Amino acid sequence: MPVIEHVVTQNAPYRVSQEETVEVVRGLFGDHFRDIERLLQVFENGKINNRYLAAPLSWFQEEHGLEEKNQLYIEQSVKMGSQAIANCLSQTNTDPNEIEAIIFISSSGMATPTIDARIINELSLPLHIKRIPVWGLGCAGGAAGVSRAHDYLLAYPQAKVLVLCIELCSLTFQREDFSKSNLVGTSLFADGAACVLMSGDQLAHTGLKPKTVDTQSTLMPNSEDVMGWDVKDSGLHVIFSRSIPAIIENWLKPNVEQFLHRLGKKETDIDHFVAHPGGKKVLHAYEKSLGFPNEKTKPSQTILSSYGNMSSPTVLYVLKYIMEQGPSDGDQGLLTALGPGFSSEMVWLEWRE
Repeated sequence: MPVIEHVVTQNAPYRVSQEETVEVVRGLFGDHFRDIERLLQVFENGKINNRYLAAPLSWFQEEHGLEEKNQLYIEQSVKMGSQAIANCLSQTNTDPNEIEAIIFISSSGMATPTIDARIINELSLPLHIKRIPVWGLGCAGGAAGVSRAHDYLLAYPQAKVLVLCIELCSLTFQREDFSKSNLVGTSLFADGAACVLMSGDQLAHTGLKPKTVDTQSTLMPNSEDVMGWDVKDSGLHVIFSRSIPAIIENWLKPNVEQFLHRLGKKETDIDHFVAHPGGKKVLHAYEKSLGFPNEKTKPSQTILSSYGNMSSPTVLYVLKYIMEQGPSDGDQGLLTALGPGFSSEMVWLEWRE
């Protein structure tokens, strides 16, 4: 079984509190909503204390077109992604020549050639690395990246693979969009990057690390309008259906049960719930759907509070947090994230010496 060797996270350069963000939003949107103070409660109710952004808050108080936003996306993604990969290789004493493939995940900006090509040049990585860029998976991207690396390493058990997730969701903020979806997205979205080193089971491994046992990808039919981007001249406009928590409550449990049944497992076998924290309501929907106590989603709550919803990297922040808590030999976990499609990605993890 493939092994998750190490996870590195890389914060965006500007740390802001939720209180600072509220003041900016009140100034920008206050004249357009009669009930602005009631609507601003979404920032407090979301239980996010701090976030990291690709630009200072003053930048968001001015209007920027798609070209300017996307150029900043490219610049910051190359910086953050290069630092994440460099740290991951350094902290694991991994020679760059050992890396056979890079799976690059992002949905919050556009670049051709893709960001991974630019990072390869930036870090002078081997030119024969297989590039596997994936766009459009949104919040499900972190779990999907681990899933695709798992598939790759089943085919090439002597290989090492990097999964790199980068999202600069804040750059999709629309100053002139007075929809409630934009307001909700503004209350949640943040920026970040994460890099995962995975290796095949024919390589030597030391220490207690999670192994990826199996994966499951699921698409809900005819659900394209639940979550995603609406692409306009001014950039990417967020699509958030109000039905997302209800969908999770009704759809997630049978989906999880199907996966666990195939593995011969039950919900009670999940020692570590490695879930993407889409928001407070999403975490509550997880708990209600799967019958989990609040303690089970605490790692996800902790990451949401400190970093906000960074889309694809967020679940890898949760994974890193759990790995650092020191799971025991024999522990099992479910890594899961939901995203546009509407879709689900799941990975079954087992910690073994």
